[in-house]
Amino acid sequence: MTNTAVLDATDIEAIERATIAAVSPDLTEEIDGWLLPFASGTVKRAKSAVPLHRGAVEAATLDRIEDRYDSRKAAPALRLADASCFDSLRAELERRHYMADSPTCVQIGSVQRMRQVAAPDGALADVDRAPDNAWSALFLGEGFDPVDGAHRVRMLSRAKGTLYASVREGGRTVAAGAMAFGHGWASVHGMRTDQAQRGRGLAGRVLAGLAQAASERGFERVFLQVDANNQAALSLYRRAGFGTQWKYSYWQRQQWP
Repeated sequence: MTNTAVLDATDIEAIERATIAAVSPDLTEEIDGWLLPFASGTVKRAKSAVPLHRGAVEAATLDRIEDRYDSRKAAPALRLADASCFDSLRAELERRHYMADSPTCVQIGSVQRMRQVAAPDGALADVDRAPDNAWSALFLGEGFDPVDGAHRVRMLSRAKGTLYASVREGGRTVAAGAMAFGHGWASVHGMRTDQAQRGRGLAGRVLAGLAQAASERGFERVFLQVDANNQAALSLYRRAGFGTQWKYSYWQRQQWP
């Protein structure tokens, strides 16, 4: 059964703050109830403004967000949930020549249920306090964008308190993931499985290993974010008890001559 718990405003704010902390941007500012992370690279969560609360947004707030990104010579971008309260903001963004892409599901679950996707023999991924070279190498391997992978390794590796899960075979890491902790939540990030090893249940071992580590630290609530079009990942997370709470898209201002 998937998790269908209703989140309140405090939970939503906690998840948004924890999301930004987990990707460890170079700098984060707060303006009018929005978090504004700044970072180079390809990780959109680390460089897109996100509202901490659901409600109408004044045009003046959008002006201030744009000014802050422009002042740092960064392209303005917003990570915006599909909630109806943002309808007028989306209309204003379209008027300002923004476009939405990369629809993503925010899912929540329980550590106890997540633990149950271990392999039939009960094998769990190894969980370490720091990523080793083999963990990092998986993000750069065949089937992955090496530039994006390098950026994700860099950002996940420097987040404080993050744990790193690895399934190792023959001296190589064939499946990996990471877990961050903050604001009352555990969160899953950076799930990867070697392209040639998919379909063996290795990602389940990663989730189960991370769940065990979270349980040992006293965490029960867990969230993750997954590409809304990634059916294989959505199926895995459904088996692990996760349910979608909301979807968001990235709104990015188009560059015009």
